[in-house]
Amino acid sequence: MRPIDFFDAGHDMAPDAVCLVDDVAGRELSYADVRELTLKAGNGIRAAGLAPGARAAVLSINDSIAFVAALSFFRAGLVWVPIHPGNGLEENIHALGDFGCEVLFYHGGFEDQVAEIRRALPAIRLVVRIDGPGADAPAFDDWVRAYPADEIDTADEPGLLVSVQPTGGTTGRSKGSRHTYRGFEAFILTNLAVTSYGDEPPVYLAAAPMTHAGGYICFTILARGGRIVVQPKIEPDRFLAAIPKYRGSALFLPPTVIYLLLARPDVREVDYSSLRHFIYGAAPMSSEKLLEAIEVFGPVMTQMFGQTECLFPVTYMSPGDHARAVATNNRKPLASCGRPAPSCRLAIMDEAGVLLPVGETGEIVVQTPMMMESYHNDPALTAETVVDGWLHTGDIGYRDADNFYYIVDRKKDMIITGGFNVFSAEVEQAVMAHPAVQECVVVGVPHPKWGEEVKAVAVLRPGAAAGEDEIIDLAKEAVGSIKAPKSVDFVDTLPRSNTGKILKRIVREKYWSDTDRQVN
Repeated sequence: MRPIDFFDAGHDMAPDAVCLVDDVAGRELSYADVRELTLKAGNGIRAAGLAPGARAAVLSINDSIAFVAALSFFRAGLVWVPIHPGNGLEENIHALGDFGCEVLFYHGGFEDQVAEIRRALPAIRLVVRIDGPGADAPAFDDWVRAYPADEIDTADEPGLLVSVQPTGGTTGRSKGSRHTYRGFEAFILTNLAVTSYGDEPPVYLAAAPMTHAGGYICFTILARGGRIVVQPKIEPDRFLAAIPKYRGSALFLPPTVIYLLLARPDVREVDYSSLRHFIYGAAPMSSEKLLEAIEVFGPVMTQMFGQTECLFPVTYMSPGDHARAVATNNRKPLASCGRPAPSCRLAIMDEAGVLLPVGETGEIVVQTPMMMESYHNDPALTAETVVDGWLHTGDIGYRDADNFYYIVDRKKDMIITGGFNVFSAEVEQAVMAHPAVQECVVVGVPHPKWGEEVKAVAVLRPGAAAGEDEIIDLAKEAVGSIKAPKSVDFVDTLPRSNTGKILKRIVREKYWSDTDRQVN
């Protein structure tokens, strides 16, 4: 199936049903409205001389018309390049230029940046502003009126590209992962297989950036004929109020934002009875905070693990898995990233390419139709990442006898202290067990004797207090004296990528800046 076929399937269930809602502006679009807009926009794209396979991007905060624009790209057979609204100008110029974008739709808040982009990238041929007339661009509503809502024929070969997804950039300049129709179809079907909303169409609250996981989930909601409530950004007050207002049944947030919600004194005063799946991912979540989330939001927590190089879920942990861990008082699975998703074959591999048995630690590798075709214009990196059909995730972990997979560290983040390997994720779980700690990161810092020393950098909950010694002692009880932090720094915030991932390389740089060691 083509990507747009999944939207059309949702449309055919109930054309008059509400498809998109702008929570702030109050604008509602039915499935019939959205289908008509995508047909008109698709014909407008074709009229501008853009052929199937051309690259197209939207530079916008979360907005219903921005999402309609992305659907229009699929309608016309274009390749979507998701650009995060939090990117800097230089990063956007690099990505749009490197990936060969010829189409750019944008929100008025980016007017000045778009002017710079157009000067730097004259190959961009079609520019449309989604929220009114631009300085040198038509308004989307005016532009689409000039074109018919005629059907558009596009090819449906499974190997055609659907997107070039920029990587998160946690280790430097972003790369591009090329995803195909086949991979996108597997992504939709895998999500349909692992989530259930009963007989009612789901209502999804889209507050996380729709250019990444939060937006990809939208496509799975549309395939079910569900409703998407769009918020421009994550604002805790508005986000929590929207759950009972719209009877939201599906949410997605990264763990860092969930921690902020849990720290709010009013978080237990909201009606969460409509929720069926509170999806979390993009980073590991503390077991202690996950238990608290289950207590607050109910038996609805749903973990999904994936990467830019591989659509999600590669592994998932269902609400039932969470509930069984609580009911049996077996908390260990809560520290896992779940079991393999139906379309995925997972394994643990050593440096020699040998698959390892239960309990042994190595790199997590995966085979699935959801994995990228290749990196954009980087065959060497592609060959290094995909070997004999296995996508090397860069995550170090192991699996247990119940087939739960545990990520213990990124390959580049492992700490070697006095000849011992210390996996930061395990230590972070121990530190996060302290009730005063909201979030933390563990890194290796220079030590004249041991090479590296384990350090925790922690953010405390608002109004909470904790001493360095008590956190270290708690960690020693959990992971032993070798792995426990030797020091703790308390900070107000931790550096993050636009997708909410903590940038460990930035944290490390502070401690390694006066040494000769290369910081990855």
